Amino acid sequence: MKKAMKRSLILWIPLGGYLIFLIVASLGLNREQQTVIQSRMIGKPVPVIDLPEASSSHPAFSTGDMADGKPRLLNIFASWCVPCAAEAPQLLQLAQRGVRIDAVAIRDARPDVDAFLKRHGDPFQRIGLDARSALQFHLGSSGVPETFVIDGKGIIRYQHIGYIGPQDMETILQKLKDAES
Repeated sequence: MKKAMKRSLILWIPLGGYLIFLIVASLGLNREQQTVIQSRMIGKPVPVIDLPEASSSHPAFSTGDMADGKPRLLNIFASWCVPCAAEAPQLLQLAQRGVRIDAVAIRDARPDVDAFLKRHGDPFQRIGLDARSALQFHLGSSGVPETFVIDGKGIIRYQHIGYIGPQDMETILQKLKDAES
């Protein structure tokens, strides 16, 4: 009798283990996921880096030039990036409203950047070529497109992950205004 009871108990152990696994897995799946990686550089100076020009019509890019007393956007983009093309109209609108926008082209080539600007418009003052994603890495950027609000002292004040859509315009403008003070 004890052997039969022991044997039936052994048969139930895998089922019990499986049920425990299902409970733990369902708790993990129902937990709110963090899908956005925020930069740890918020509130810190833009890392010092000099990049060659990424476009034949723009000067080279140096983060040292960002501490000139005027806030601006730093847009991380690539000519091969579809969401980067989708945000181009909003960046053009921001530039038309007087927003200074510098850019860094990630893993790109000058002819491709020139073609991108010709096709989608050019809101940028300077564009640097970051062939190895060095600045992107130092900024804590998780992909393209991504935009940072930089205050007049060269301090990162805000990070917008993903493309800037029409619904994001007021937030970006407010963050720029906040960066003035």
